[in-house]
Amino acid sequence: MTPLNLVIAGALVLLGIGLYGLLVLRNLIKLVIALQILVKGAILALVAAGSLSGQTNLGQSLAVTLIVADTVVAVVGLALAVQVRRRFGTLDVKELSTLRG
Repeated sequence: MTPLNLVIAGALVLLGIGLYGLLVLRNLIKLVIALQILVKGAILALVAAGSLSGQTNLGQSLAVTLIVADTVVAVVGLALAVQVRRRFGTLDVKELSTLRG
């Protein structure tokens, strides 16, 4: 196997772990972490795709842009989780979905 194939396999593994976490987990903070893992797999896939197409600089610049956007999403998600915990006393998504008002 070439190193590029290993990178693609690693990206697929990260995407799978992140997707599994999003589907199974119920804690808001753990959901943010699973989303981070999913995005890291996408970043790795972008860099590998740029390398395969011969446009490494484009793949890397897209990856940096995605890292910045992902950081903003993570900060907002964690801030929302902290506020939800303060207000309702739980981070369980199933319990939060039954709240009214």
